Amino acid sequence: MASTLADINSQIKKHDEQIAQLRKQAEELRNHERAGVVDELRKKIAEYGISASDLKLTGRGPAKRVGAAPAAKGIPKYRGPAGETWSGGRGRKPRWVTEALAAGKPLTDFEI
Repeated sequence: MASTLADINSQIKKHDEQIAQLRKQAEELRNHERAGVVDELRKKIAEYGISASDLKLTGRGPAKRVGAAPAAKGIPKYRGPAGETWSGGRGRKPRWVTEALAAGKPLTDFEI
């Protein structure tokens, strides 16, 4: 079964056309099924009196996860001369801390 490059390329083209046709059929089926699902959901919503708020639908993008807690900020451990606070955590030090340390003041002077 000796095939030439032209034969193989012809078969690839034929298969690519079949794939495109099958994808189109799959998309049409999905749209048809989707329409039925939407109709069914509308009937259930009307039957049970479900509202958008019951479904957590606000119209502002995807719904938030239930039970997700916001990121907690660190508890302030230091207070600056103008009342600003810093938890002393990871990351860059605030400007008032770096300036105070550069002026020779110990960090313990700012502990809360």
